[in-house]
Amino acid sequence: MKNIGLFFVLLVCISFESCKNNEEKKETKAAKIETDTIVSTACYKAIYENDTIDLKVNTLQSGNVSGNMLMKVFKMPSKVGEISGQFHGDTLFASYTFIEGTNEKKTFKNPMAFLKKEDELILGNGQIETSMGASYFVKGEPIDFDRVKYKFSTVDCEEK
Repeated sequence: MKNIGLFFVLLVCISFESCKNNEEKKETKAAKIETDTIVSTACYKAIYENDTIDLKVNTLQSGNVSGNMLMKVFKMPSKVGEISGQFHGDTLFASYTFIEGTNEKKTFKNPMAFLKKEDELILGNGQIETSMGASYFVKGEPIDFDRVKYKFSTVDCEEK
């Protein structure tokens, strides 16, 4: 009987140590994110018929990109969220994590690709596949930047 009690005490101690390690990892990750400073910021707006998309792109010292985006598509709930990604040549591959309308309990995540041409960003259309809950562009399938709805023009950033 003492062995079972000792086993449970040991199990509890291991659990606490494991939680402590996770907290340390989270703190280290947060500190790393904070040290990645913003090098430049650019704001864009795309208008197509009754749709409007506002995009703010922060280029970080590490070469990564972060920012936020607000999509207002006609007769649909607004999508508000953050983008994060990297440039590969002249193409920004990003992940858009957002909420739809006022439903803050459910978040969505979609891949996006933007082609940079001078002061313009073009949102590409590509075949997306979902596997185990994660969406991504299908490898080997081209992303179309010619027949698109949304072309972003540079605008002044609004301070909030």
